[in-house]
Amino acid sequence: MNLKEKLEKRVFSLVGATADSLGRECYVVGGYVRDLIIGRSSKDIDFVTVGSGIELAEAVAAAIGPKTHIAVYRTYGTAQVHDRDLELEFVGARKESYRRDSRNPIVEDGTLTDDLSRRDFTINAMAVSVNGDSFGELIDMFGGMEDIERRIIRTPLDPDITFSDDPLRMMRAIRFATQLQFKIFPETFEAIRRNAHRIEIITPERIKDELCKIMRSPKPSIGWDLLHHSGLLKLILPELEALSGVEVVKGRGHKDNFYHTLTVLDTVAERSDKEWLRWAALFHDIAKPRTKRYDPETGWTFHNHNFVGSKMVPKIFTRLRLPLGAEMRYVKKLVELHMRPIALIEEEVTDSAVRRLMNYAEEDLADLMLLARADITSKNEAKKQRFLENFDIVEEKFKDIEAKDFERNRKNPVDGNEIMHIFGLHQSPLVGYFTKNLKQAIKDCEIEETREAALAYLYALAEKAGVPVVNPPED
Repeated sequence: MNLKEKLEKRVFSLVGATADSLGRECYVVGGYVRDLIIGRSSKDIDFVTVGSGIELAEAVAAAIGPKTHIAVYRTYGTAQVHDRDLELEFVGARKESYRRDSRNPIVEDGTLTDDLSRRDFTINAMAVSVNGDSFGELIDMFGGMEDIERRIIRTPLDPDITFSDDPLRMMRAIRFATQLQFKIFPETFEAIRRNAHRIEIITPERIKDELCKIMRSPKPSIGWDLLHHSGLLKLILPELEALSGVEVVKGRGHKDNFYHTLTVLDTVAERSDKEWLRWAALFHDIAKPRTKRYDPETGWTFHNHNFVGSKMVPKIFTRLRLPLGAEMRYVKKLVELHMRPIALIEEEVTDSAVRRLMNYAEEDLADLMLLARADITSKNEAKKQRFLENFDIVEEKFKDIEAKDFERNRKNPVDGNEIMHIFGLHQSPLVGYFTKNLKQAIKDCEIEETREAALAYLYALAEKAGVPVVNPPED
């Protein structure tokens, strides 16, 4: 592979020439090199120099132009330079050592070998020179190129030390395996299993960041399955771990709700890149372990798991440091409503029942239906097809009712002006009270959408409010 041709000449030539002018070695390292080889785009470029990274960054910023933005972090010995839409980060080569109770390393100046040795995985431990006399030369001390070709996630050094030193790397291994759809090397994965308990020293915010990256991946089930088998899931999200397994009583079992959930999640992910819809899919059956009961006549039941699950969502979001605003309310709502479309198709599909669902779901109706369709995972193809066809009928009902409501909202059977005339009212909140309740009664199918039914409803409403009929209509 000719990396020299793949490098963006303007940026890398400029950085290399600046390093040469200072008499410094300089290399592109880490994720950018990995993505360059794989063919993924990246706007963040990390450079390592043997010496002061800040000094090189300042020289590069000056070479780009006087208005170039540079951010210096002297505590960490790093600096960032913004060049058009690229973010260039510079750091001096270093070596690290760790204390048992912290993932924050003790950092010392080091060589390029030291710097690459401290990195998490072989695919992230490669460097490419940008110096003039060796421009584009790959330094691959740990077989990262071969591991990319084999689609393997592996640590460059002893995995037990790698994960014990910085337990977040266990999450990163699983995240990379999910994003890239690589396999974790057996020895590396066994080390994750042995060191899973060390995740307890990692802050919830850092764990949350990795989980969200897993959720945004093309096939997020890969990550959740690896978290399950590694022993990390029971420490991070025990409610999801509790879904795993099948209980059998008198020869009657139920489906494995953990793998059902992962199937639903992947089906949603195939059809939508909405991250919070994916979280709703992950949590839609979260309360099944708490609501599971065995009935000798009907077998296994999970009554009200949707309602119980919706109440669990805020607590889980709080613990995982997920956002507690609109995103949490959206997930909570979909978890609560996810059984409604299925219940609807098992009964007669009436306008009033469909309208009630539309009113509950509001602008999230399409997402709810996508989740409901994904939730049909029966291996009985005929049964699955029947459910999906019934969903088609329900969605046609949505369109019909929306069309009817549009026509109805254009002109109510009795409008505000006529209400004022009938009851002798001036423009006031009371008129709004009558019109709003009339519109809602028609929308909820409490009364027919005829003038006669509307007048009868208004008279009854007026009687309760103590408002006399002053000018009854002649018709």
